[in-house]
Amino acid sequence: MSDNSVQIGFVGLGKMGGNMVHRIKRDSDFKVVAFDFNAEAVATAEGVGAEGASSLEELVSKLDAPRMVWVMVPSGDATTETVNKLAELLEPGDTIIDGGNSRWTDDKERSARLEPTGIKYVDVGTSGGVWGLQEGYCMMAGGPDESIAQLTPILDVLAPPFSEQHGPGWGHMGPVGAGHYVKMVHNGVEYALMQSYAEGFNLFDACEYDLDNAKIAHLWNQASVVRSWLCELAALAFEQEGNDLGELEPVVADSGEGRWTVEDATDKRVPVPAIALSLFERYSSQGHSDFANKVNSALRAQFGGHAVERKS
Repeated sequence: MSDNSVQIGFVGLGKMGGNMVHRIKRDSDFKVVAFDFNAEAVATAEGVGAEGASSLEELVSKLDAPRMVWVMVPSGDATTETVNKLAELLEPGDTIIDGGNSRWTDDKERSARLEPTGIKYVDVGTSGGVWGLQEGYCMMAGGPDESIAQLTPILDVLAPPFSEQHGPGWGHMGPVGAGHYVKMVHNGVEYALMQSYAEGFNLFDACEYDLDNAKIAHLWNQASVVRSWLCELAALAFEQEGNDLGELEPVVADSGEGRWTVEDATDKRVPVPAIALSLFERYSSQGHSDFANKVNSALRAQFGGHAVERKS
């Protein structure tokens, strides 16, 4: 795809942002201006054809109006601070795109604050992780129609190729906040799917048979009803880390989206038991159930005289 008139600024060049810049420059002639506080990340972006910027001011100055600036920094305060700084530098008709994992309610608040300035706001829930450069990114966008139309050439390049069966690899979900809301639920579903695979392989680890987990994961991807990309990644993990994943600690982090999904489901009184239990399992892996387990052990000793295990 060749069109030098399409321009975009990128703020945040980590694993996702850096690879997105790389994919745009690899697969199009679009102009990309890239900024990160890490000078090495900027140099890497320049190495794939982007124009580097040493500040937000320089990034904005290198783009023609109406500008589009894609923010790819950690959700929360970092995103809010970046959006606020850009709001002081951009002009009416420009658009800020948040491609990180912001909560959809934060998107609505930011959009409302920007509305008097004439600066548009778009939220893009982005899935694909470190494989996005190779496979493309599944993107769920929320925002005004005119801003989505302007952003479409960028989304088309970042997304997987158009599929006759499934259509484009990105979609306009609705007004501001809708993109990140759909991505939030996507991540909640992801929690539950991951937990299901984890529990199945956990049972294999405890069973009487000497099973090859990588072989099973590969087999399940051959016309099985549980075949999936996550199952492919499970096979890859067992091949790289060994059948027992012996070097890995049994700790699973959570970045917020699963928690937000359960919170919103609770507010709406919508049952999501599989997602909720998968979230609680992550909390358990982080040590948050240790004291509860001590209480359980103490209670068994009190009412039944059962033995307890004590620290040596």
